[in-house]
Amino acid sequence: MIMKKITCIFLVSLFIASTLFAQNKHSQSTKYPSYKGMVMAGYQGWFRLQKDGSMYPDENKVRIDMWPDVTEYEKTYPTGMKLADGSTARFFSSTDQSTVDLHFKWMKEYGVDGVFMQRFFNATRKTDERAAASNTVLKYALDAASKYERAIAVMYDLSGLKASGEDCSSIIEDWKYLVDSLKVTNQKGTKTYLFHREKPLVVIWGIGFPDRPYNIRKIGLERLIDFFKNDPKYGGCSVMLGVPTFWRDLNADCVNDPYLHDIIKRADIIMPWMVQRFSPLLHNDMDRYRDVILGDMKWCKANNIDYVPCVCPGFSWHNLSRFEFPDDVKPSGSIPRQGGRFYWQQISTALLAGADMLYVAMFDEVNEGTAIFKCTDNPPISNIAKFVNMDGKPSDQYLWLTGQAAKMLRKEIPLSIKLPVR
Repeated sequence: MIMKKITCIFLVSLFIASTLFAQNKHSQSTKYPSYKGMVMAGYQGWFRLQKDGSMYPDENKVRIDMWPDVTEYEKTYPTGMKLADGSTARFFSSTDQSTVDLHFKWMKEYGVDGVFMQRFFNATRKTDERAAASNTVLKYALDAASKYERAIAVMYDLSGLKASGEDCSSIIEDWKYLVDSLKVTNQKGTKTYLFHREKPLVVIWGIGFPDRPYNIRKIGLERLIDFFKNDPKYGGCSVMLGVPTFWRDLNADCVNDPYLHDIIKRADIIMPWMVQRFSPLLHNDMDRYRDVILGDMKWCKANNIDYVPCVCPGFSWHNLSRFEFPDDVKPSGSIPRQGGRFYWQQISTALLAGADMLYVAMFDEVNEGTAIFKCTDNPPISNIAKFVNMDGKPSDQYLWLTGQAAKMLRKEIPLSIKLPVR
């Protein structure tokens, strides 16, 4: 009798599980079942052609601190600026399929494992005019990721979420749209959506930063995470959270609210945002970087949460700050790249600390001077705008270094403490 009851319970449970499995809309397999052993970068995709067919009509409108090397792009567009030889400086548009295809081709060529597609909160509002462009870029990226067999995942950035009368509900509806219409977790061709713990990985970035207008207790984070994890059709996902560097101590760049820890304990991975928090200009700052990582990993291990350190090539916010902070314009190259030395210090430090995955900020972010894609030592000439150069290194220096980092992470080649040289 007992065995019959056990068998009956097992069959009922199996039926329920199989029913939920059949209802779930995600692919049940992927080329990338885990983030572990991978180096992923953030991808903005927000450089979009103006209505008049130009990019950056004059030097007063420039808000980027690095200039891309556009020699390989199929389509480029004129700007109102000139190069040293007197020719017109040109720029790409992220909404061109050929642009996105080239970026993923570079990832394949240099061994960058893939990217998290930034999806800003504004894109989740159906009435926002930027949503259509974001959808276009994401669609092209999904196609290119499959074509070049690169990992891809969606990162919801809460930037743009208002202080009052708004919560994360639109993200829920947007995820349904992405799954149903764009097939993000079940793309055509090779399935490359990034899974973690054998589930599709979704990221929520921007939780716990004190300069944000929203209160993390009032924007429905628990409901959102529960949806991603448990919804029978659109859930069954793993969740990664983007949090401040000093999330563990709830100080410095983090809100002093223990509720943040409650939210983090619901996640599968956390990624502390470490851009601007460390610098090669401070003596032994990599020791501090290492200690932060070690302390974070210990806390995460105790709470069964995976941990991914953030690395970046450098930082510069001069041209953008002229618009955002006219009374406090930032210096150009405030966190210098040193030809890749600072980037490699972070990478080798994180790997020595035991990191088994890395997040690179960012693939194409030239606004803040963190881009790893091909940039040039010959930007436009300007009396107003200032650009970070490549320190005489090849335009692909950071793509190559990122590929080397991926090989060392997977122990395909020995770890080098010193900056690798081709």
